[in-house]
Amino acid sequence: MSGHNYFNKKTVRDVPLDGKTILLRADYNVPIDTSGNIADDYRIVSSLPTIKYLVEERGCNVVIISHLGRPKGIDPHLSLKLVSSRLQKLIKKPIKFIPACVGDKVSVATKNMAAGEIILLENLRFHEEEEANDEKFAHKLAKDSHARYFVQDGFGVVHRAHASTSAITQFLPSVGGLLLEREYQTIEGAMSHPKKPLTAVLGGAKIADKIELIDRFINIADQIVIGGAMASTFLQYKGFTVGKSLVEPDEKVIIDKIYQDVAKKVGLDNIDDFLVLPNDVAVAQKIDKKQPRKEVEAGNVHDEEIILDIGTKTMNRIEKYIGHEGTVIWNGPLGYAEILNFAYSSARLALHLAKNPKITSIIGGGDTADFVLDWDKQKGKSFSLVSTGGGASLELMSGKKLPGVEALLK
Repeated sequence: MSGHNYFNKKTVRDVPLDGKTILLRADYNVPIDTSGNIADDYRIVSSLPTIKYLVEERGCNVVIISHLGRPKGIDPHLSLKLVSSRLQKLIKKPIKFIPACVGDKVSVATKNMAAGEIILLENLRFHEEEEANDEKFAHKLAKDSHARYFVQDGFGVVHRAHASTSAITQFLPSVGGLLLEREYQTIEGAMSHPKKPLTAVLGGAKIADKIELIDRFINIADQIVIGGAMASTFLQYKGFTVGKSLVEPDEKVIIDKIYQDVAKKVGLDNIDDFLVLPNDVAVAQKIDKKQPRKEVEAGNVHDEEIILDIGTKTMNRIEKYIGHEGTVIWNGPLGYAEILNFAYSSARLALHLAKNPKITSIIGGGDTADFVLDWDKQKGKSFSLVSTGGGASLELMSGKKLPGVEALLK
């Protein structure tokens, strides 16, 4: 990746925000386990560089806003109080939590903040105005926080036009944070000027969710590897038996077009080397932790079997294609990775990328990020980028504009 700047928006480095109060949009939508604890704090950890920069290098006081989950009205189980104690532990500075995000409590707390003070406000989505991109609500967020600047650092939310990503920018000069800039820059750089060869690894279930991404990769990639449940739909299209595997009906027209586009790019004889489908798969009788892993050729899946992973031979082929340098963009687990027996190909791909630091490895957010963070002893540092945003990374890779980025100062 060259020295291009793909993030053509102002960031925290470009504006005179020293000593000012900053309203910071972070993405603290973290997974909560059944006992009500934070299951994975990757998003909180990822927000630390921007907060530290504002507080330690620019002497700002910082008011943080975020959402958590999909509450219907006020839901104590989805209070950000949980996040404030974890954030305090991680950043080793006191975090003051206010159980509201607008109103008198907020206004009083933010009015006379000391330099370097950090306040976290309550879950934005306790107010339906947040997702409605309501201007009055955005205006209150700006006014009650007494902020002079708005900093957008929640990469995972910038593909949505909400009050805290879009409308808010009408009321405060708005710039990008360090996390937002890094994710945008890394992803856009890899899509626009990838270090070759570029291999796209696409898993997940729904072709429709990835069709724009597949179209873009047909133009720019050297290979596209199809895994996950999507692979079963492709295999069935090619006439292979897939047993009881999850397949999408009525995708023939879409897949026809994919193959036409690939043929145009690489010629009929090279299609299967460009659009790589599994030639062996791991199957089981049902989706269950106790099921043994059984590998069969792609044509030999029995009626009562379900394809749950890519086979060993296919993984050998994929590793050859990827090689030891270049770029790999991975979006969607390759198998049913929640079950250890069927996480084999995803784990092998993660290991191959981690062992070859010359590969620029970009892991799309969502399930792929969850898998990799769970797998990686270094909590994501084994890869060039583990994205904090599932939907946002998918849309950015597909070439779409992100409302929360478009709204920032040029």
